[in-house]
Amino acid sequence: DHVPLIVDQNPQVPSRIRHLIDGTGEDPGPVLAAMARRLQMAGAEALAMPCNTAHLWFDELQAGLPLPVLHLVDAALDATAAALRDGSRPLGAPDAARAQTVGLLATEATVRSGLYTRRRPGAVCWVLPDPDEQAQWITPGIAAIKAAQHDHGRVLLQRALQALHQRGAGVVLLGCTEIPLVIAESQARHAAPGPVVVDATAALARRAVAWARQVA
Repeated sequence: DHVPLIVDQNPQVPSRIRHLIDGTGEDPGPVLAAMARRLQMAGAEALAMPCNTAHLWFDELQAGLPLPVLHLVDAALDATAAALRDGSRPLGAPDAARAQTVGLLATEATVRSGLYTRRRPGAVCWVLPDPDEQAQWITPGIAAIKAAQHDHGRVLLQRALQALHQRGAGVVLLGCTEIPLVIAESQARHAAPGPVVVDATAALARRAVAWARQVA
């Protein structure tokens, strides 16, 4: 599945979270647009942006480009729909209702913005982290992964994952690039009891490969 790639990796993109949540950070939109233009000038025929929160700038980014930008959230929601239909891991009768309920593990900005929940209203029944879970487990868990403290991050995020499952989520969507580094789709699918896990980043990668094959 290897395809030709041109990558613009820019760790200096301003914090999406500080701009959205605190209102104090620099707007990352112009930096994202400049990255997209560089990729276009380098010969890219489509763009994929493997950052969930950055998709809050998707519409303005796409509006300024003549080439398609593959939407991570759409890819992830399609993968979630496939997981809900998947019969390879049948749920017992007491858990049948869980299969139609989807949990979301993501940054505070992604959750609060409705990036996922507003994309396809009514398509699924969402279970979201409560403020304490976000503050005590998810935000510090993501920070731990960024600091290469993967074991600590895994413990915190597994607690959040199980909390969503206990509240009815038979499928949990990992809507943050860092989280799948410690909670993998393959591991979760074979772990019981627990939810089926969908990796949004992997879904975007599969979408990019499919696009490249289609136009080849």
